[in-house]
Amino acid sequence: DPCRNFHCKRGKVCHADKHGKPNCVCQDPAACPPTKDYEHVCGTDNKTYDGTCQLFGTKCQLEGTKMGRQLHLDYMGSCKYIPRCTDYEVDQFPLRMRDWLKNILMQYYEGDLGTSGFLTEKQRSKVKKIYQNDKRLLASDHAVELLLHDFEKNYHMYVYPVHWQFHQLDQHPVDRLLTHSEIAPLRASLVPMEHCITRFFQECDGDQNKLIALKEWCHCFGIKE
Repeated sequence: DPCRNFHCKRGKVCHADKHGKPNCVCQDPAACPPTKDYEHVCGTDNKTYDGTCQLFGTKCQLEGTKMGRQLHLDYMGSCKYIPRCTDYEVDQFPLRMRDWLKNILMQYYEGDLGTSGFLTEKQRSKVKKIYQNDKRLLASDHAVELLLHDFEKNYHMYVYPVHWQFHQLDQHPVDRLLTHSEIAPLRASLVPMEHCITRFFQECDGDQNKLIALKEWCHCFGIKE
């Protein structure tokens, strides 16, 4: 099979021509495998697609057109009304996001107790100090005032989770800069629950060069060093 080890970018599939030479051609959206309702996604055209296969197949077929350039994955789930993010809400957003990142690391650490899995040895040693801090907040919904007080009092506990998330996203390539496509997986999964995340990332890009540097990322989360 000439297509066996031949890889195509999202929205394209391998097809062998009559000479057996593999080529990438646009995925036919109608030929995508059936999906469950929870696998539906919303495109930036505010249209619900059965899944990412259908979305990126459609984008590929529109290649070279303005509509094709503008079509991206907006968020996971069927399209719905997303309320406008207010100035007050975007100011509070980093408080919840910092707490959420810290709690994710706590869960990873607990999951690794007894068996290594999510975190590397170096990561576990850093998270252990946070985990053992008896002043940490238990995971739940907290008032903004409490989150702000905890951040000011236990600032050191929030630094590593913010750095960790940046480096988790900085993968293609690893260059200490986050592109739109690197941020997309985190943003797309959170939009239905956190409607301010799109505006938050836009405002993190202080110099408006469509890249978020580590310094800009930390500044957004209130991390000084």
